[in-house]
Amino acid sequence: MTGAAPATAERSWGPRQVRRWRLAALRWSGALVAAVLPLALTLLLAGGSLLAVAAPAWAASLVVSEVSLEPCPAEDVGSQPQLRRPSGASCYALRGVVTNPGKKPVVDTDVFAQILDASGEPVLQNRSRVGSIGDVPPGRSDFALRLAVPAGTPGPFTFSNVKARGFNAPVRTRAGVDDDLLPLEQDVAGLD
Repeated sequence: MTGAAPATAERSWGPRQVRRWRLAALRWSGALVAAVLPLALTLLLAGGSLLAVAAPAWAASLVVSEVSLEPCPAEDVGSQPQLRRPSGASCYALRGVVTNPGKKPVVDTDVFAQILDASGEPVLQNRSRVGSIGDVPPGRSDFALRLAVPAGTPGPFTFSNVKARGFNAPVRTRAGVDDDLLPLEQDVAGLD
């Protein structure tokens, strides 16, 4: 029994079987190329327009200055003077100037700030984003945001770390041309 192979020995492939496997692999790779090539050519000839949709929106930091926090004017709908009671909220307007040093508009811009009451506690719990000011053209622009401060919060209020960040491309659903502006937005835009 010296010449017999053990029953558990692995099967070795001969040159003929290796050639068959190689030919089968070539057929499969050719079929794959034939299926993918038309799609690749279509994208190339279309100018990559399908790929342009997925371009990233880069964040941009803006300079914020001349910031003030004051009660909303009595004529502002958001101030709701008839609803002033201990369980409600008081309306405040955060106003300031934002400067876009770039040459292109910054879109979907958010304003961030830490607003503290007289005892040093945050007025807006667990958040530093105070609101959105939309698109900011190059140069200086006024902004105003309405804030709902819980009634009974001890004043005066202080604020720090006021900053604005936006993007080079839209990241939110855009408002329509015919959408109405709120009174505070109309005041900032000078549409009184």
